[in-house]
Amino acid sequence: MTTSHGPRFSRITGTGSCLPPRKLSNADMVAMLAARGIETSDEWIVERTGIRNRYFVADGCNSSDLAATACRHALEAAGLKADAVDLIVVATSTPDMVFPSTASILQNKLGVHGCAAFDVQAVCSGFVYALTVADAMIKAGSARCALVVGAEVFSRILNFDDRTTCVLFGDGAGAVVLQESAVPGILATDLHADGRHVGILCVPGSVAGGQVTGSPLLTMDGPAVFKLAVGVLEDAARAVLKKAERTEADLDWLVPHQANIRIMQSTARKLRLPLDKLISTVDDHGNTSAASVPLALDVAVRQGRIQRGDTVLLEGVGGGFTWGAVLLDF
Repeated sequence: MTTSHGPRFSRITGTGSCLPPRKLSNADMVAMLAARGIETSDEWIVERTGIRNRYFVADGCNSSDLAATACRHALEAAGLKADAVDLIVVATSTPDMVFPSTASILQNKLGVHGCAAFDVQAVCSGFVYALTVADAMIKAGSARCALVVGAEVFSRILNFDDRTTCVLFGDGAGAVVLQESAVPGILATDLHADGRHVGILCVPGSVAGGQVTGSPLLTMDGPAVFKLAVGVLEDAARAVLKKAERTEADLDWLVPHQANIRIMQSTARKLRLPLDKLISTVDDHGNTSAASVPLALDVAVRQGRIQRGDTVLLEGVGGGFTWGAVLLDF
C-alpha cells in the first residue's frame, strides 16, 4: 500500500473466472443448427474463427451469478475477504435487468455494502474500459481495493438462425482484484470509440411500453468488424507502449479479446511477438465479450504462464465501435 505522502498506483493482486457447466462443442452446434435446417460444420467454424467449444448458462443463471463466482476466486487469490472491497465495476452487455446495475446485484451477492458499484457498457472492450476506470479512481484516491469484472450471458441474445454469429459467442465471467500500490502495476491505458460504426455490431432493440422494440438479437457485419479490429488493435498497442516508454521488446505476454484467432495472431505478428507469447483461449471459450480478456488472463495466471513481474498487454475491441488497451506489470 502507499503512504499518505507517496504516489498512488494500482496493481492486480488476484484473478478469478467462472464458466457455466454446459459445454457445447462445434459438433453440438452443428446438430443444433441442423435441427433448424441450417448447415454448418466443425471445419467451417474452426477455419474462420479457431473456435471449437463454448459454454452456455442454464435457465435462471445470470451475469451476476457468474461474476460472483469469479470474484470469489479472485479475492481468494489475493488473500482478501470481500469486506476489503471499496469499489465494484462490472463490464457487461447482458445485464441481469434494465436496472439496477449488475454491479449492485453482485455487491449484494458478495455481502459488500456501501461502496461504489456500477456497470460499464463497452461490449467486448468492456473489461479494458472498466479496468481503466478503476485504475483512475485508485490513483485519484477514490478507492483502494476494486473488483473489476467482465461477465456475459451472450447465449441469450444470439440468433440461432444465423450461423455466422451464433457459433461465435459463449457465456462466462472473469475478475481481477485491483489494489492501491506503492509500485506501478498498470503502466498506461488507451481508450477509443467511433460511433460512426454503431451498425456493424449491435443488438438493435430496446424495451418500450412493456414490449421489445426492434430486434433483441445480435447482428454483425463480420468482414467490417474484422477489417476495423485488425487496425485499431495495433494502434492501441503502440499507444500504450509509447505512453509507458516501453517497446514491443518489453512485452512478455499479449492477452487480446478472444474473438477470432486470425485477428489475435495478426496483432501479435504486427507487434513482432512470438505466437507462443499470445494467450489464446478462444478455441475453448469462444467469444465471451467483456469476459474474454479477464477469463484468458486468469487461465494464463493459473497455468503458471503469466508470472509476477511480467509485462502484459491487454486489448479489447467491440461494438460501439470501441477499442482500447492496458499495459501492465503483473
